[in-house]
Amino acid sequence: MANPLRFTIHNRCSTTHARVGVIETPHGTFDTPAFMPVGTRGTIKGILPDQIRDTGSQILLNNAYHLMLRPGDELIAQRGGVHKFMRWDDPILTDSGGYQAFSLAAMNDVDDEGVTFKSHIDGAVVHLTPERSIEVQNNLGADIIMAFDDCPPSVDPQGFMESERRRGVNHTNPSKISPPHTENYTQRLQIANERTVRWLERCVAAHRRPDEQALFGIVQGGTDLDLRRSSVESICQTELPGYAIGGVAVGEGPEEIGRVVEFTAPLLPVDKPRYLMGVGYERDIARAVRAGVDMFDCVLPTRNGRNAQAFTPTGTIHLRNAIWQEDDSVIDPTCDCFACQGGFSRAYLRHLFQANEMLGPILASIHNLRHFQRLMLDIRRAIREDDWSLVFQAWPVTRS
Repeated sequence: MANPLRFTIHNRCSTTHARVGVIETPHGTFDTPAFMPVGTRGTIKGILPDQIRDTGSQILLNNAYHLMLRPGDELIAQRGGVHKFMRWDDPILTDSGGYQAFSLAAMNDVDDEGVTFKSHIDGAVVHLTPERSIEVQNNLGADIIMAFDDCPPSVDPQGFMESERRRGVNHTNPSKISPPHTENYTQRLQIANERTVRWLERCVAAHRRPDEQALFGIVQGGTDLDLRRSSVESICQTELPGYAIGGVAVGEGPEEIGRVVEFTAPLLPVDKPRYLMGVGYERDIARAVRAGVDMFDCVLPTRNGRNAQAFTPTGTIHLRNAIWQEDDSVIDPTCDCFACQGGFSRAYLRHLFQANEMLGPILASIHNLRHFQRLMLDIRRAIREDDWSLVFQAWPVTRS
């Protein structure tokens, strides 16, 4: 397979698997370890492209499922692809849509052919296969596209639903997506592993733009480390520009997430980018970087920002709380984002949220995006200087 992506590692940590590098794509480069804001429907809600760049974000994630359903991947292709459509000239990654088809739809049925589901928009029945997922992503034209995989849910139903709530997923019928009973879980993971390998082969065969779009494979296996190893071995038999760890943060606690990532990441090819899908809390990012992960995405900065939660190096603050009513300090005096440098006080932000003014979510989202990009800057600096203690000193939240 041709490789439209170039990954260069510049620095390595002497005591961990962490590394600093750069990824070159047809729409420019981005530094790693990298955090990708999530623009699900072709937009970072409420934030203009230039404002996104000002936060230090170099690459965005779009969702193939949502753009396929509305406005349609063919319509976007006719307008030159998603870069031109959303006026973002820098790198973009699209995920395959498989996770959303499993979790968002009011009805879904998965088999070896793909996923049949009812659209959450109009109830239309849609059949999403590996071939159709790749066709959608080819039409969208992102620089990095993801293979269609079978992502099994968490073994813990309560944990799974809590994870879904954190992701902002509002299931119309939670019983339809409840995780399997524990005794069936290993069997379900094995099926997902085997299906994901077969689907990857079909994705590679269906990929029409291998010289322009880098296809990443996805490792599954749940919390079973033997199955994780088996999945790595099977997926990595196919030479690809990069590889991702999927099926993490679907209900597990931080320790379990860390255990799986620390085991899996070093098994992936050392000269290829490693992408941990959907993991976004600071502690989880820092731990995964130490395990050798290069790329992250999460909805936390903007979704939480829209809900009056602002991140700081010492923890999250809730801007609706009455304690901030007369607080003239900014969210984080160490932050150089537009909101903090502009002098917008916690008292003012609380007022905006209490009054349901749109400027509140906008300012909180801009701050949160910058917060995570500042974290990545300090992580990269710590790796270059080979001193991980710099991260713990500047970001106490990563110790929790």
